[in-house]
Amino acid sequence: MPAPTRVVVDVMLKPEILDPQGQAIANALPSLGFSSIASVRQGKRFEVELSGEATEEALEEVRRAASTLLANPVIEDYEVRVEVIQ
Repeated sequence: MPAPTRVVVDVMLKPEILDPQGQAIANALPSLGFSSIASVRQGKRFEVELSGEATEEALEEVRRAASTLLANPVIEDYEVRVEVIQ
């Protein structure tokens, strides 16, 4: 039986969009002893398990889901990639 296929959708704010949560984290890090971290951007990770193989049709379906539900394409970029579950 083949291993299930997981598709990961990483969603991040576009670079030109302000990220107040990331900035708050970056501002707090020095007081916790993390002095070499210059900036932080926060995002979201979605793990989608496919019922079959990661065919181009299945990946296109995940991309459509990402652009309509998982991400807001006006302010966010997303990346779709395949992971094999071990």
